[in-house]
Amino acid sequence: MTSIPRYLALTCAMVAAAAFAAEQWTGYERLTREQLISALDATPAGEKAELTSKNLIGVDLSRVDFRGANLSASVLNNANLSAATLDRCNLTVSFLEGANLSGASLREAMMFSSQLAGANLTGADLTGARLIGDFRNVDFSKARLNRMNAAPDMKNQSMGLMRASIVSARAIEADLSDSDFSRTDFSFSDLTRAKLLRTKLYRADFSGAILAGADLTDADLRDSVLIDTDFTGANLTNADLTGATVRSIRGLDTATTTGARGLPASE
Repeated sequence: MTSIPRYLALTCAMVAAAAFAAEQWTGYERLTREQLISALDATPAGEKAELTSKNLIGVDLSRVDFRGANLSASVLNNANLSAATLDRCNLTVSFLEGANLSGASLREAMMFSSQLAGANLTGADLTGARLIGDFRNVDFSKARLNRMNAAPDMKNQSMGLMRASIVSARAIEADLSDSDFSRTDFSFSDLTRAKLLRTKLYRADFSGAILAGADLTDADLRDSVLIDTDFTGANLTNADLTGATVRSIRGLDTATTTGARGLPASE
């Protein structure tokens, strides 16, 4: 039997993938950059544009001001949103997998059950945002995540625990101070030199995470999971680790632990 040439097989695979993607998002209105900007411009002053269930996959939306638009259930996978303004936007149940949000402003944005796996949020500003969803492999390096609420709503968990999953992510030199990341999964993430001052990390999971040089002054780490966590050179001044699961942690002997509570007797 004659074999299919390699280039032809690759082409067929790409066509099949494209067809699957198109079928997957059937019913989502496809918009270009120009059409989206026109929709924003047509929205009366003081009102928020209704842009739910739109298909913006791969569209260049860099530097666009979304003016607090309702983008819930929209698909922006692999879109370029660098330096875009998404303050107070509703991104509930939205898809931004692989999107470029570097330098974007997402202040007070609603990101509940959002899917951002593999997205780039370097230098982004998420101050005051609501964050629950899939943030695996996201790059938050040098991002601002201050005064955020990323804790699950424990009164509304009929379908199981919905929490922020920040697994295998990069948050190098990110600022998470004064935020609530209770029950967040940070396992295998790199938070080198991150700021977590006064951050609520109750029952957060830092298994395999790197917190080298991180500032955890006054942080709440009660009942957290600290297995194979790297605290080399970290600042744990007045941090509360009461009830934490501590095993095989590294670098604690080089960390500042003045006033810290719940530290292991010997580690």
